[in-house]
Amino acid sequence: MFGFRDIFIIQAIVQHGGFRAASDATGVAQSAISRRVRHLEDRMKITIFERDGRGVRLTAVGRRLLEEADTLITQRDRILEELTQNIMAGVVRLGVAETLSHTVLPLMLTELRRRHPLLRFEISVDTSEQMARMLMADQLDVVMLLRDQAPREATVTPLPPVSLGWFVSAAHFTIPQPARVEDIADLPIVTFPKGSLPHRQVEALLSPLRRQAAAVHGSASLATMLLLVDRGFGIGTIPHDLVAGWPQMKLQELHVATEARLPDLEFVIGYLPDRNEKIGREVTSAALASH
Repeated sequence: MFGFRDIFIIQAIVQHGGFRAASDATGVAQSAISRRVRHLEDRMKITIFERDGRGVRLTAVGRRLLEEADTLITQRDRILEELTQNIMAGVVRLGVAETLSHTVLPLMLTELRRRHPLLRFEISVDTSEQMARMLMADQLDVVMLLRDQAPREATVTPLPPVSLGWFVSAAHFTIPQPARVEDIADLPIVTFPKGSLPHRQVEALLSPLRRQAAAVHGSASLATMLLLVDRGFGIGTIPHDLVAGWPQMKLQELHVATEARLPDLEFVIGYLPDRNEKIGREVTSAALASH
């Protein structure tokens, strides 16, 4: 509908007090200035200037147009500055496993905000499998997920391992300690969602001791896992850092025999270098600095 050149012409007319003065100041022929304003008014179906024997002045619509145009020019100048001075700005689509959303994520985002206050974040908390698909479909820019789910095409950096423990509500279960695999196998288990690496590890640990598979319940929500264990639904395989952050749950860690211990969860932060290398490297740096 209108361009920056139109805005500059209107500003010159207002600043210098008329079409002729604007022509003298800008070096643009008065006829060309009049023609540009008239065409702009015709296109937008508005009257920008009132003309009388004493000169010209902005109409109410013209004043509104000039006010909004000033905002556009400010935005244009900001964008040019950010692009030419290599300032990081805009939206980062970040996918994160829930395990890390309670631990690494808050500190990482705080560090990124300190470094790049113009960045904004859209955060998706999902399973590692789903985040890997979203990364490949260009629906996420950076992901924090289990190492075994990271796409081969992604550049990945290991994050510090997350240790798991067996946790129980002492008010609901009495279990001998150190608990052996057979002590745990007969109990309802709450763990990560079916198909995830921790779920497969728990089933592999417990099921060989039984004629039928152990009762392993999966949840994609760690908060739900905590509540189920706290209310006595079962015993849970939960990250130590998460339990430490919810002291109100009063969960007790089981001391287990060596063969019943679970391996640490190995997470990575990843991005596709052909699309998001710059922001991917910066998010990775902030994640590592937050530990």
